[in-house]
Amino acid sequence: MIVGVLRETKEGEHRFAMTPAGVRALKSDGHRILLERDGGEGSGISNDEFTREGAEITDADSIYTDAELIVKVKEPLKEERFRYRRGQMLFTFLHLASSETLTDDVLASGVTGIAYETVEEPGGRLPLLTPMSEVAGRMSIQMAMRFLEKGSGGRGVLLSGVPGVAPGEVVIIGCGTVGLNAARIASELGAHVTVLDTSYERLKHVDQLLHGKVITLYSNPYTIEQATGYADVLIAAVLVTGTRAPVLVTEDMVSRMKKGSVIIDVSVDQGGTVETIRPTTHDNPVYHLHGVLHCGVTNIPASVPSTSTFALGNATISYIRAIAEKGLYGAAIENEAIARGINCVDGIITHEAVAKTFGREWLPWDRVLRN
Repeated sequence: MIVGVLRETKEGEHRFAMTPAGVRALKSDGHRILLERDGGEGSGISNDEFTREGAEITDADSIYTDAELIVKVKEPLKEERFRYRRGQMLFTFLHLASSETLTDDVLASGVTGIAYETVEEPGGRLPLLTPMSEVAGRMSIQMAMRFLEKGSGGRGVLLSGVPGVAPGEVVIIGCGTVGLNAARIASELGAHVTVLDTSYERLKHVDQLLHGKVITLYSNPYTIEQATGYADVLIAAVLVTGTRAPVLVTEDMVSRMKKGSVIIDVSVDQGGTVETIRPTTHDNPVYHLHGVLHCGVTNIPASVPSTSTFALGNATISYIRAIAEKGLYGAAIENEAIARGINCVDGIITHEAVAKTFGREWLPWDRVLRN
């Protein structure tokens, strides 16, 4: 199979969807690998490192024309969406549920879309989302510390506190991978951490893992309202696979938060958990509303692209190899996780959660994808 990897064009996005080790693996399987020139530069990987492993360095036009499977990191931007073609496969963080316009454009292109974020193993584990969620959770605290500084417009609070002065208050909604990693970093810094979730098992896991160093609360409108009221930092980390994130923090709650407090909504990729959030960029990461700093950067792991590229590449390569070797139909028949990753085929939505987000019809992937 001809596998193409495009350079990312989203603002601030320096990750790349392939590593030299991945090229070596695909080449050993007998596949042809086309990489867009300088695609790995932002992650510290040169063209020569890729060509030594057998990759062909080319331009984007050749990849769109020749590649059967295109691998990316982020969802296609407006100007990219109609360069795909029917019968071509796109494997990336697709995030269809975040935008109906994006969904319409991807469907109109006819491309077969396989989303990293919905590749789901039995038991609910999300193997391709997990490494980026780990990075995002850890980075969310690092970013929050910077935005809390007075020079950034924040309250001027040191999360760790100092002897004789109380630490900062960090509130985390959702204790999946993002929330757990945020809680671990914040608690290790010495912050006072509150974690909210609707799963008793996840709350119990966080409590045991962090040895009771964080406060765990069952999440409901009352406890969210109470916790946001005392937060210096609010991390929103709620994910419902394949569909829009639920709005749990209302504008009224935000208006009652401390002036100069910071919101990092990691759920913004899926629409956001905070009512007042909107997407922001690495160049302009925050805005003020009701005296609260809002950060809606949609690609937080891109701020540490070297770490993120290798972490993502380690996770994706086995799935890329399976699709390239067996074709998508064969790979999906053998691997349920890949099957759950298929979001659309030939202009038809094939993921129930994505369809429900917009009230659309859908069909199972195996009824529209040809062997």
